[in-house]
Amino acid sequence: MSGAPQIWVDADACPGPIKEILFRAAERARVQVTLVANQPLRTPPSRFVRATQVAGGFDVADAEILQRVAAGDLVVTQDIPLAAQVIDKGALALHPRGELYTRETIAQRLSMRNFMDELRGAGVDTGGPSAFHARDRQAFANQLDRWLRQRQG
Repeated sequence: MSGAPQIWVDADACPGPIKEILFRAAERARVQVTLVANQPLRTPPSRFVRATQVAGGFDVADAEILQRVAAGDLVVTQDIPLAAQVIDKGALALHPRGELYTRETIAQRLSMRNFMDELRGAGVDTGGPSAFHARDRQAFANQLDRWLRQRQG
């Protein structure tokens, strides 16, 4: 299986419905899915699904993904800096809400993230992310299917 593009999941903050989509896709498309988290994860019995637990700490899971990701792989993450680094390595980064990060969009996302961090640092309540909806799940599934089709070539 090595050498074939695979999927890496920044799993600590990944919504359960997205993990379920990935588990089904792993079996259907016979693609390796590896969840990386600093807490124990339950995964279905499958030769295509693995979970890797890393030590707790800031960005430890991100560092593990960056060390192992290869060009052509897909990384599922909400972490904008991780997405930027993944793109630099020639892999694709996909937000669990279905947004495919690209070289063209990642700089804007980083700027917005930094701006929001500054606002929060100044005491401004910026609110949290909106609730996860069925349309987010569908957008993710559509992007994942597109990647899987391209992988089959």
